Amino acid sequence: MAVFNYSVRDKAGKIVKGSLEGDSREAVSAKLRQMGYIILELDQQSQLASMGQIRIGTGVKVKDVAIFARQFATMINAGLSLTKCLSILASQTESEGLKIVIQQVAKDVEAGQSLSDALVKHPKVFPPIFVNMVRAGETGGVLDEVLVRVADHFEQELALKGKIKSAMMYPVVMGALVLIVLVAMMVFVVPVFEGMFSSMGGELPFMTQVLVDVSDFVSGIGGLFVLIGLGVFIFAFRFWTSTESGRMIWDAAKLRMPAFGGLIRKTALAKFTRTFGTLVSAGVPILSALDIVADTAGNAVVAQAVKQTRNAIKEGETIAKPLSEAPVFPSMLVQMIAVGEETGALDAMLNKIADFYDEEVSTAVDGLTSLIEPLMMATLGVVVGGMVVALYLPMFQIITLID
Repeated sequence: MAVFNYSVRDKAGKIVKGSLEGDSREAVSAKLRQMGYIILELDQQSQLASMGQIRIGTGVKVKDVAIFARQFATMINAGLSLTKCLSILASQTESEGLKIVIQQVAKDVEAGQSLSDALVKHPKVFPPIFVNMVRAGETGGVLDEVLVRVADHFEQELALKGKIKSAMMYPVVMGALVLIVLVAMMVFVVPVFEGMFSSMGGELPFMTQVLVDVSDFVSGIGGLFVLIGLGVFIFAFRFWTSTESGRMIWDAAKLRMPAFGGLIRKTALAKFTRTFGTLVSAGVPILSALDIVADTAGNAVVAQAVKQTRNAIKEGETIAKPLSEAPVFPSMLVQMIAVGEETGALDAMLNKIADFYDEEVSTAVDGLTSLIEPLMMATLGVVVGGMVVALYLPMFQIITLID
């Protein structure tokens, strides 16, 4: 997905500048027009320019945005004006980055802009789902209800990510421990034993000789070459996955990974149904909702299937039929969406599917954790134990010869 810098004129006649991600110039252009902007300039950033940027971000966490939305909804429901709400929220938020953004939004609202037009100027803080739901809430006069749905959506998404992160923490820590122990023994322990072995003379056992050779390589200039090669590989891999074809190949490969593929797929489906259901329930038009879902899918394979579904719906198809033709969507999901379309309760059905996949993700995470824990312990034991055996083999040989 490429990054495009734009300069547009809003409904009030003011010039707004920013950047937006999209698959093509036409897609970004259509998205800006849909937001009600008149495009003045639209230029694509080069791959190297966008790769070279240090994306520190705004310092605003998703949790901060969720709290902002919930508090905003409470104040609106209490009858406070938008400007008063924004003033209070700016003064009480703990995030300095969000405070600055809210103050800028408040100034734009005071100048006569709608809340959604003011929010869209800050895409790094307020994603498309937030802006479009606010716009739908403004149109329908139910802004407080929509903001509650936004807060619920982000909180549920955070809860899902939290489950995965907490479950993956153990294998990551254990993997780092194995690596640290391995490097420490190669750099500090093995050279000491190597000095002892050389004073003994004779030929070392094969296993010990391999360990000594690896230690010499890692401790010397070979270790530097490994670090440089690793850095080049990471940069090249990130550059490749930033291209459309590379991202598609990598995301498809992730879905086929043993053990992890199922978890990645269920997580993507949970995000798809949760986002789609939230947007539909807020009154966002189906085609606009699918545009946002495709942009926030987090997986190129799912995003492509959603875009194909959108194109088919535009030509008069139902939602379920094109989804059934995409292998990434299971038949159960497609059938439940079809029932939701027929009964007129698509949003409720999508939220039920999202709850189901949230539970599936939790179960899959627990299963992976129970599988990875003994595997990591066994790996640590084999690595350290193997090195210890290799280091003491020459001494065992000497003891045998003395006997």
